[in-house]
Amino acid sequence: MPTPPESTKSSLRLKLSGHARTRWPQLARVDVRFRGAFAYVDGVLPDESVLGLMRLRYNGSASRWGFAIHLASNGKYEDSMLPTGDFTGSPEDALDTACGLYLAVPTAWQLPPTN
Repeated sequence: MPTPPESTKSSLRLKLSGHARTRWPQLARVDVRFRGAFAYVDGVLPDESVLGLMRLRYNGSASRWGFAIHLASNGKYEDSMLPTGDFTGSPEDALDTACGLYLAVPTAWQLPPTN
């Protein structure tokens, strides 16, 4: 399994932080840490409480990552589908999916009408 280069790690942090600032004002910040091919993403609330959100899996592309939701019930991660029906997608779509669940905004992952 490939590991992301430093430039991809930096890019991912910037993408997720920027997207969280504009789309998820409930979060004070997003923390991203790396281990091998995985990026672990936590949301930090204004009171400094930490929400485990998701794990992204690097597949060799900086724009499409594998997605696993954090299971608060047991602290583990489970590979999951994004609302598009794919197991891989943009980091921003993955963040919207996880935040929609953990911040109780189910409309976050609804796709707009196509008509």
